[in-house]
Amino acid sequence: MLKVTMTGLGILAVAALGLAPIAAADRPSAQIVCAIKENGAAATGTVRVLKNGNAAHSGACSGAIALQPGRYSVVVGLDGALDGPEQTFEVDVRPGETKAVEADFATGQLQVRIQSEGQQAAGMAIIRRQGKQLGTLGSGVSAHLSVGTYEVVARYRLKSQEFTTVTITRGQTTALDARF
Repeated sequence: MLKVTMTGLGILAVAALGLAPIAAADRPSAQIVCAIKENGAAATGTVRVLKNGNAAHSGACSGAIALQPGRYSVVVGLDGALDGPEQTFEVDVRPGETKAVEADFATGQLQVRIQSEGQQAAGMAIIRRQGKQLGTLGSGVSAHLSVGTYEVVARYRLKSQEFTTVTITRGQTTALDARF
Protein backbone atom coordinates (compact mmCIF):
# COMPACT_ATOMS: atom_id res chain seq x y z
CA MET A 1 0.00 0.00 0.00
CA LEU A 2 1.28 3.45 -0.95
CA LYS A 3 1.29 6.01 1.82
CA VAL A 4 1.46 9.68 0.91
CA THR A 5 2.18 12.21 3.61
CA MET A 6 1.97 15.92 3.13
CA THR A 7 2.56 18.92 5.31
CA GLY A 8 -0.32 21.20 6.18
CA LEU A 9 0.75 23.74 3.54
CA GLY A 10 1.09 21.00 0.90
CA ILE A 11 -2.44 19.72 1.59
CA LEU A 12 -3.79 23.26 1.54
CA ALA A 13 -2.10 23.96 -1.81
CA VAL A 14 -3.43 20.73 -3.34
CA ALA A 15 -6.93 21.43 -2.02
CA ALA A 16 -6.82 25.04 -3.27
CA LEU A 17 -5.94 23.89 -6.77
CA GLY A 18 -8.55 21.14 -6.70
CA LEU A 19 -5.89 18.52 -7.37
CA ALA A 20 -5.37 15.13 -5.86
CA PRO A 21 -1.87 14.12 -4.80
CA ILE A 22 -0.17 12.13 -7.57
CA ALA A 23 0.98 8.72 -6.42
CA ALA A 24 4.35 7.50 -7.71
CA ALA A 25 2.58 4.69 -9.62
CA ASP A 26 0.58 7.29 -11.63
CA ARG A 27 3.64 9.21 -12.84
CA PRO A 28 4.96 8.46 -16.35
CA SER A 29 8.03 6.27 -16.13
CA ALA A 30 8.76 5.51 -19.79
CA GLN A 31 9.73 7.72 -22.73
CA ILE A 32 9.55 7.79 -26.48
CA VAL A 33 12.03 10.08 -28.23
CA CYS A 34 10.78 11.38 -31.58
CA ALA A 35 12.94 12.59 -34.49
CA ILE A 36 12.21 13.39 -38.15
CA LYS A 37 14.41 13.48 -41.21
CA GLU A 38 13.69 14.38 -44.80
CA ASN A 39 16.04 12.72 -47.28
CA GLY A 40 18.45 12.04 -44.41
CA ALA A 41 18.59 15.64 -43.12
CA ALA A 42 16.93 16.97 -39.96
CA ALA A 43 13.32 18.08 -40.52
CA THR A 44 10.27 19.11 -38.52
CA GLY A 45 6.88 17.55 -38.09
CA THR A 46 4.22 16.26 -35.77
CA VAL A 47 3.67 13.20 -33.62
CA ARG A 48 0.52 11.48 -32.38
CA VAL A 49 0.88 8.74 -29.79
CA LEU A 50 -2.07 6.36 -29.56
CA LYS A 51 -2.81 3.67 -26.98
CA ASN A 52 -5.61 1.29 -27.95
CA GLY A 53 -6.73 3.83 -30.57
CA ASN A 54 -7.00 6.68 -28.05
CA ALA A 55 -4.75 9.74 -28.05
CA ALA A 56 -2.08 9.62 -25.35
CA HIS A 57 -0.04 12.56 -26.72
CA SER A 58 0.10 14.88 -29.72
CA GLY A 59 2.33 17.77 -30.66
CA ALA A 60 5.63 18.59 -32.31
CA CYS A 61 8.02 15.72 -32.94
CA SER A 62 10.95 17.08 -30.97
CA GLY A 63 12.52 15.31 -28.04
CA ALA A 64 11.21 13.03 -25.33
CA ILE A 65 7.57 12.19 -24.60
CA ALA A 66 6.88 10.90 -21.09
CA LEU A 67 4.33 8.07 -20.97
CA GLN A 68 3.14 5.20 -18.86
CA PRO A 69 4.80 1.91 -19.82
CA GLY A 70 2.88 0.00 -22.49
CA ARG A 71 2.32 -0.56 -26.20
CA TYR A 72 1.73 2.48 -28.41
CA SER A 73 1.18 3.39 -32.05
CA VAL A 74 3.35 6.39 -32.89
CA VAL A 75 2.27 8.35 -35.99
CA VAL A 76 4.88 10.79 -37.31
CA GLY A 77 4.02 13.39 -39.98
CA LEU A 78 6.33 15.61 -42.04
CA ASP A 79 5.76 19.38 -42.06
CA GLY A 80 5.56 21.17 -45.40
CA ALA A 81 4.92 18.23 -47.75
CA LEU A 82 1.87 18.75 -49.96
CA ASP A 83 0.76 15.12 -49.73
CA GLY A 84 0.89 15.05 -45.90
CA PRO A 85 3.03 11.90 -45.52
CA GLU A 86 2.93 9.93 -42.27
CA GLN A 87 4.80 6.93 -40.92
CA THR A 88 3.45 4.69 -38.14
CA PHE A 89 5.57 2.75 -35.65
CA GLU A 90 4.45 0.20 -33.07
CA VAL A 91 6.44 0.77 -29.88
CA ASP A 92 6.47 -1.22 -26.64
CA VAL A 93 8.11 0.64 -23.71
CA ARG A 94 8.84 -0.87 -20.33
CA PRO A 95 9.19 0.98 -17.00
CA GLY A 96 12.27 3.22 -17.00
CA GLU A 97 12.89 2.58 -20.70
CA THR A 98 13.41 5.13 -23.49
CA LYS A 99 12.65 4.11 -27.08
CA ALA A 100 13.68 6.15 -30.12
CA VAL A 101 11.37 6.64 -33.09
CA GLU A 102 12.93 8.19 -36.18
CA ALA A 103 11.03 8.74 -39.41
CA ASP A 104 12.96 9.50 -42.60
CA PHE A 105 10.73 10.73 -45.41
CA ALA A 106 11.89 10.39 -49.02
CA THR A 107 10.76 13.50 -50.90
CA GLY A 108 11.43 15.50 -54.01
CA GLN A 109 10.12 18.77 -55.37
CA LEU A 110 7.64 19.55 -58.10
CA GLN A 111 7.46 22.82 -59.97
CA VAL A 112 4.94 23.58 -62.72
CA ARG A 113 5.76 26.52 -64.98
CA ILE A 114 2.91 27.88 -67.08
CA GLN A 115 3.48 29.89 -70.25
CA SER A 116 1.17 31.59 -72.72
CA GLU A 117 2.51 32.70 -76.09
CA GLY A 118 6.08 32.20 -74.87
CA GLN A 119 5.70 34.33 -71.72
CA GLN A 120 5.30 33.30 -68.10
CA ALA A 121 1.64 33.28 -67.19
CA ALA A 122 -0.39 33.14 -64.01
CA GLY A 123 -2.05 29.77 -63.83
CA MET A 124 -2.41 26.89 -61.45
CA ALA A 125 -1.65 23.21 -61.26
CA ILE A 126 -3.81 20.59 -59.57
CA ILE A 127 -1.81 17.76 -58.02
CA ARG A 128 -3.44 14.31 -57.72
CA ARG A 129 -2.33 10.87 -56.61
CA GLN A 130 -4.39 7.84 -57.54
CA GLY A 131 -7.25 10.14 -58.54
CA LYS A 132 -7.35 11.97 -55.19
CA GLN A 133 -6.65 15.70 -55.24
CA LEU A 134 -3.81 16.62 -52.85
CA GLY A 135 -3.57 20.34 -53.49
CA THR A 136 -2.84 23.10 -55.96
CA LEU A 137 0.20 25.14 -56.89
CA GLY A 138 0.56 28.51 -58.54
CA SER A 139 2.71 28.76 -61.65
CA GLY A 140 6.42 28.62 -60.74
CA VAL A 141 5.81 27.62 -57.11
CA SER A 142 7.59 24.49 -55.84
CA ALA A 143 6.12 21.90 -53.50
CA HIS A 144 7.62 19.01 -51.54
CA LEU A 145 6.01 15.66 -52.33
CA SER A 146 6.73 12.11 -51.26
CA VAL A 147 8.61 10.00 -53.77
CA GLY A 148 6.17 8.40 -56.19
CA THR A 149 3.97 8.98 -59.21
CA TYR A 150 1.41 11.79 -59.51
CA GLU A 151 -1.05 13.26 -62.01
CA VAL A 152 -0.87 16.99 -62.69
CA VAL A 153 -3.37 19.20 -64.50
CA ALA A 154 -2.05 22.64 -65.44
CA ARG A 155 -4.70 25.29 -66.03
CA TYR A 156 -4.51 28.65 -67.73
CA ARG A 157 -7.74 30.56 -68.20
CA LEU A 158 -10.18 28.06 -69.76
CA LYS A 159 -7.47 25.72 -71.07
CA SER A 160 -5.84 22.76 -69.38
CA GLN A 161 -2.93 20.42 -70.03
CA GLU A 162 -2.62 17.01 -68.35
CA PHE A 163 0.55 15.27 -67.25
CA THR A 164 -0.63 11.76 -66.40
CA THR A 165 2.59 10.20 -65.06
CA VAL A 166 4.82 12.58 -63.14
CA THR A 167 7.54 10.83 -61.15
CA ILE A 168 8.98 12.48 -58.05
CA THR A 169 12.48 11.24 -57.19
CA ARG A 170 14.25 11.51 -53.83
CA GLY A 171 16.11 14.81 -53.47
CA GLN A 172 15.38 15.92 -57.05
CA THR A 173 13.26 18.69 -58.53
CA THR A 174 10.86 17.71 -61.30
CA ALA A 175 9.92 20.70 -63.45
CA LEU A 176 6.96 20.63 -65.82
CA ASP A 177 6.44 23.21 -68.56
CA ALA A 178 2.83 23.76 -69.60
CA ARG A 179 2.58 25.83 -72.77
CA PHE A 180 -0.68 27.40 -73.85
